[in-house]
Amino acid sequence: MTQNSNDIRDMFFQECEDLLETLSEGLRQLDQQSEDVDTLHAVFRAVHSIKGGAGAFGIDSLVSFAHRFETLLDEVRTGRLACDTDVMRLFHRAGDHLSDLVAAARAGHHPQGASDDYAMGLQADLEALIAATGDDEGTEDAETEAAVGFEPVALDLSPAVPGGRGTTRYRIRFAPDAGLYSSGNDPALLFRSLGRLGTLSTTADIDAVPALEGLDWQESLIRWTLTLETEADESTVREVFDFAEGNCTLEIEREEAAKEAEAPEAAVPSLDSVLDHRAARSEEGAPEADDGEGGAAVRLDGIGGATGAEAASAGGPKASATAGSASATIRVNLDRVDRLVNLVGELVIKEAMLSQSISDAGLPAESDVSSGHEGLKQLVGELQEGIMAIRAQPVKSLFQRMFRIVRETADTTGKQVRLVTRGAHAEVDKTVIERLADPLTHMIRNAIDHGLESPEARDAAGKPAEGTLILSAYHRSGRVMIDISDDGKGIDRARVRAVAERKGLVAPDSDLSSAEIDNLLFAPGFSSKEEVSNLSGRGIGLDVVKNEIQALGGRVSITSQEGEGTTFSMSLPLTLAVLEGMVTEVAGQTMVIPITAVQETLQPGTACLHAVGRAGRFVESRGEFIPIIDLGLAFGYRPALADLDDHVLLIVETEAYKRRALIVDHIHEQRQVVIKSLEENYGRVAGVAAATIMGDGRIALIIDPEEVAGTGAGRRSPDAEISLTAAE
Repeated sequence: MTQNSNDIRDMFFQECEDLLETLSEGLRQLDQQSEDVDTLHAVFRAVHSIKGGAGAFGIDSLVSFAHRFETLLDEVRTGRLACDTDVMRLFHRAGDHLSDLVAAARAGHHPQGASDDYAMGLQADLEALIAATGDDEGTEDAETEAAVGFEPVALDLSPAVPGGRGTTRYRIRFAPDAGLYSSGNDPALLFRSLGRLGTLSTTADIDAVPALEGLDWQESLIRWTLTLETEADESTVREVFDFAEGNCTLEIEREEAAKEAEAPEAAVPSLDSVLDHRAARSEEGAPEADDGEGGAAVRLDGIGGATGAEAASAGGPKASATAGSASATIRVNLDRVDRLVNLVGELVIKEAMLSQSISDAGLPAESDVSSGHEGLKQLVGELQEGIMAIRAQPVKSLFQRMFRIVRETADTTGKQVRLVTRGAHAEVDKTVIERLADPLTHMIRNAIDHGLESPEARDAAGKPAEGTLILSAYHRSGRVMIDISDDGKGIDRARVRAVAERKGLVAPDSDLSSAEIDNLLFAPGFSSKEEVSNLSGRGIGLDVVKNEIQALGGRVSITSQEGEGTTFSMSLPLTLAVLEGMVTEVAGQTMVIPITAVQETLQPGTACLHAVGRAGRFVESRGEFIPIIDLGLAFGYRPALADLDDHVLLIVETEAYKRRALIVDHIHEQRQVVIKSLEENYGRVAGVAAATIMGDGRIALIIDPEEVAGTGAGRRSPDAEISLTAAE
């Protein structure tokens, strides 16, 4: 297979991701409203499209299973099978397995987690239900399709030839609306289906298509006239256009079989010829994408494996432009975006260096250089914001994966669970989404395994037999919050404490608050389960979950009400590339405090300070006594300060420790800084989240207020000084 063929194959699997998302979302909608015909059609189209594309690339196992799946879906569409709870459960299992088969085909190996016995059992269940409806053709057709090897994707629209006995010639006038394209349909695929019924010729009427400069990409202006000679009856011909119903004008007329078709032949190239043409144009330096002058970008529209080139050939050069207008997005390799992010990060650093040079030179603010720099700074900020937006993705894709986790865990534990998602369109950096999948999976399994009661226990407690999990996302103070809530029994704090004392995690006579007891679940080695299970119990491995979330610059906290349920809350940064921070100076070292944590600044001379014991100090603010932490002392830069008059207090808020006042010497400015991993380039430092490069070339530490608040003041000695410069 050539490189271009590999590119087309990759495009097919990318389209499969969207189709599987449509399938999953549609099945969940059918759970709520099984009579929704439009949703059922969308689910059927998704499975059918995956099967068609898989057939084009010779993925027989995927074709065979998808065919059984779509046959059963068709039984529901035609009303021969009721869409009850058992059928929906089978549909969900089939959807999960179809996803496994797509992933396996993409990676070139056997589906992970799906044994041969399970796959055979699932197919047997599908076939048994198909047989029960009296439709045996599905199985036979699947076996026939599975035996077909790889063939290039091509439309066979050859000129009509005299047919055999019993043939009928149909004249078809087809005028699609704009809605046909936006719903994912493609006329080229309809024509291919017609071609399978007999011999077909087609022509496109493009008289209504204006010149390129006057073209409205949202309109559908091309009309087709087709001549089909077939032994099929008219109802079969009309079934081809079922998916286009409501989105087109369709006229079908019978003609005498001996009458010659008046429409000229419209030849359609095969996939190989399209790829060869593409390669030749690339060598000549011509663009591969549609340039408005007849060049067509080869892409998969996600239906039956048809390409944009087929649509272009079916309707002439300008047809490709209209058909392609349904897609408002492009796919870009993530590595390219990452390189662009890094380049913009370096641009931000260079801009900071330029700013430092202007300041050192003492140039006035009204000078041409300073004015030009301000304009450059604004453009760099907008560019950085735009690049970050490219990496931002809704958490919907992550949330959708959790439905399968819930189904599988519920089946394993024998519990009835309903997952509700909220705020799935909240956006966060793609890297955060990818690294959050494992911790979120673990926490959901915990919630079902230990948080929710059995149906019998819930019934005894006066609760519905079906437990509810709520997975929600929302933005707050420049961060994304993800909550996992269950309506289970809550945390048994007496038992948690007893387990912690038995394992030596806390002293028997220690005075612990409810929040501190809850946080024992995150202690390394804590486990409230005595038996070994395939599922992680509440507490099993939660220390690993906490570490993974902290590695993302996030925090996790717990709130629980006995008998009512538990909520795990995760606070995560929107991006791992840049940070809006307060640039401060502490004992000659530059430190950056995340602006999302800063609430206010205070001058100690005018603040109400209180001493507690020998070393403890508090500041009174709005009726609250806030502990003071000296960053210079905490990081070993200097001994404890006796006088705070010449310093500044930054009031920060943390998830676990609430408000703290950080002592700094000076506040320089608020600016965006590029995050550099300190752990990868230097080592792990407690209280430090990352580092950045300032305009003078020095390395500044980005402080982790949460960890600093937990560590507190006086925990470090001056011997533990941390001093990083660009030279080091």
